[in-house]
Amino acid sequence: MKRRALLFAGSLSLAVPLRSFAHPSGKVWRIGFLSFPSRQSSLETGRYGAFLQGMRERGYMEGKNFVVEARYADGKGERLPAFAAELVQSRVDVIVTNGTAANHAARKATATVPIVMALSIDPVGEGLAASLARPGGNLTGLSLVSIELSQKHVEILKTLVPALSRVAVLWNSGNPGHPAQMKAVESAAQTLGVRVLAFDGRTPDDIEKSFSEMTRGNTQAVLVLGDAFFTQQRRQIAELALKHALPSVSIPREFAEAGGLISYGADVKDNFRRAAAYVDRVLKGAKPGELPIEQPVRFDFVINLKTARALGLTVPQILLLRADRVIE
Repeated sequence: MKRRALLFAGSLSLAVPLRSFAHPSGKVWRIGFLSFPSRQSSLETGRYGAFLQGMRERGYMEGKNFVVEARYADGKGERLPAFAAELVQSRVDVIVTNGTAANHAARKATATVPIVMALSIDPVGEGLAASLARPGGNLTGLSLVSIELSQKHVEILKTLVPALSRVAVLWNSGNPGHPAQMKAVESAAQTLGVRVLAFDGRTPDDIEKSFSEMTRGNTQAVLVLGDAFFTQQRRQIAELALKHALPSVSIPREFAEAGGLISYGADVKDNFRRAAAYVDRVLKGAKPGELPIEQPVRFDFVINLKTARALGLTVPQILLLRADRVIE
């Protein structure tokens, strides 16, 4: 009921007539879009489209009063610093970031151009913000509360596999937010009597090798930490989890849609739509450092029963009843 109330409140905010959002006539804003994953991934997941939708809801028309300068790193973090510098040099009015590595690259590239994070794991813990209420500096945006979700993921896997004693965690050592997530996973796992084995996945080849190592390590399930690169590689990860007979759980719903067993986490597309509200306020003169970083208001719990059957796994009724969507 609480979540429904939040959703209803959100729907009311969208009901405000577009004419209430006034913009200076003749001004064409330049919006930078800095993305860790590829252009294809950003389009396929609907995240870029959700941001444009949010802009339209606030009375902006692409090509008329704003243009987007986009840079995609294709999952290669080493490209981000140069791309961030390019956007700053091109004098964009604001930079929207997609992915933790993009958040950090943009922050290092400029202390003056406003930055709106469409998603972040732990902005305070990572040193990006002084606090959620008053981030300070030139950065604001939205969080994914991924640390708390990581704990829930361990509980979900334990419910799926009651005899679970060894769980693999696919993490990205290049993601500044993952150490904190790993600590949360280890804490939850210890409480449940489960041993955690960590496997790095910075490249597609790393991911392939890690799953082979998971099998040799006799792991019984895999938890995939939230990561823009992992979302880009979601089909590869889902296929490998099935190949190695590992029940899997991750954050974005696209993971379950791609063949992963379960996804539970924030509605990331909604984050990108809401990022447009931050851009709107910044373009109207608000200081990013004074705009509170918001947490998600929508969460998705998706179960892929087709994958469960392929694994020979019976999903407990208690999980099915909690699911927002069941893929048959």
